[in-house]
Amino acid sequence: MKVEFAPINIPLKRRMQTVAVLQWIFSFLLLAEFCCGLFVILILGRFWFLAVLYLLWLYLDWETPSTGGRRSQWVRGWTVWKYFREYFPIHLIKTSDLNPSYNYLLGFHPHGVLVAGAFGNFCTGPSFKNLFPGLTPYLHIMPIWFSCPFFREYIMSAGMVSASKESVSYVLNNEGGGHASIIVIGGAEESLNAHPGSLTLNILKRKGFIKMALKHGAHLVPVFSFGENELFKQVANPKGSWLRNVQEKLQKKMGFALPLFHARGIFQYSFGLIPYRQPIHTVVGSPIHVKQNLNPTTEEIEQLHALYLQKLRQLFEEHKRNYGIPEHKSLIFE
Repeated sequence: MKVEFAPINIPLKRRMQTVAVLQWIFSFLLLAEFCCGLFVILILGRFWFLAVLYLLWLYLDWETPSTGGRRSQWVRGWTVWKYFREYFPIHLIKTSDLNPSYNYLLGFHPHGVLVAGAFGNFCTGPSFKNLFPGLTPYLHIMPIWFSCPFFREYIMSAGMVSASKESVSYVLNNEGGGHASIIVIGGAEESLNAHPGSLTLNILKRKGFIKMALKHGAHLVPVFSFGENELFKQVANPKGSWLRNVQEKLQKKMGFALPLFHARGIFQYSFGLIPYRQPIHTVVGSPIHVKQNLNPTTEEIEQLHALYLQKLRQLFEEHKRNYGIPEHKSLIFE
């Protein structure tokens, strides 16, 4: 394989963007394990009492990820995130006003490999606040991450909260409105479909978010992130292959998927785990008004789910030409 090296005279700003993304990759893939290792070292070392104190804190603070979290505007505004967003770059596109008197449930599509668009737009920077004043975004992620010592504090500071039913209910139950739950509908399973050019969404069987919106009267908003699947390449894993079968079994047992992805490196463009510089345009659609129904029937859930799929497809079709999607390409719902 011929290796393509990066030019020596690359501007400092682009180098800083690469370092920012490298930091994000490390945080996503290794920081939780590093924090758990640090905790074990504390327990076994001279400073064991610090680990005991943290365990007490963990016990007292256990429910915080399910009760709105503990965000830090300082962390969300770090300069490193500015360089992170500029690397791709990441853009948030508004198509309609969202009245802050209501609560909203935003369905984010597609998952991609590492959900870069969701993190960049809803956990860092001022874009969301500037476009949708009066709304506070909460990005829901797998509850297991909040079991990691120290790491949980870091991700909560960015505005991430648990994806448990209790957590979503807490966010959507705000009487004065002004809360926006962001849920990556396809979940970890969908990351296995995150190949460049893929438009396959795991959504036909996912109706829990519809029931949640009905029970709380939260307006539904489809969100499509163009470019999300273009950031990495994956080892071929078609359905029915031995690799896909292993990945799906591991995903069911562990709760998260293990896509075998690769892209570019720090000083060369041929291999590595740094994502490609591909623009991400996260388009926020118009709200689907939902009337509160504490005990929705199966038929009512199905009807609203069908309407959501219709609006999601409409959002994609209206904007695909702007972001390089061929006219004949359409979303595939599975």
